[in-house]
Amino acid sequence: MNLKKLPLPVLFVILLIGLAYFFLPIHKVFTFTEYRSDHPETFYVKLKDEKEFQIRYVHSIFLTDVIENYEITDDNAVRMRSMQYEDVGIGLPGYAEEGETLDFTNGMYTLTYDQNVIDSFVLFVGDVDAKLAFRYNGKEIDLKHYLTRGKSYTFQVERQSIFQKMRGVNMNG
Repeated sequence: MNLKKLPLPVLFVILLIGLAYFFLPIHKVFTFTEYRSDHPETFYVKLKDEKEFQIRYVHSIFLTDVIENYEITDDNAVRMRSMQYEDVGIGLPGYAEEGETLDFTNGMYTLTYDQNVIDSFVLFVGDVDAKLAFRYNGKEIDLKHYLTRGKSYTFQVERQSIFQKMRGVNMNG
């Protein structure tokens, strides 16, 4: 196709569609955006059809794995489903509050939330040599490889444009 032979209005429409595709937020992603920063950097993971994900970290005192299970709602909010851990104390409850259930089976505590939906949460990346990973769609991403130790990041599910994604850091590998 020779673009020089197309009428000007057709070229204008093609240009508008291209710009719209470039700037419209149509791509669903998980984002980690620097918190309390004048020039926040955003890191993202492309969202597939899978609605469940996990955050796995090593507890800084007990040095055991903690696995937090989440689910994406239809309106892109985050539903906290459960948390699994081996020890109780310092951020790991030994009892359930209203709207929660605590189960202890085979040496593991599982705290299940009945209805805990949030738009976002702040994740602190500790400056310790302990694992911190994001699990999604059968893959585990080492967050300390991408995110800066000692900084906090707002985590949320959102739609981004190609332009926004180009300005961020793709953590899909």
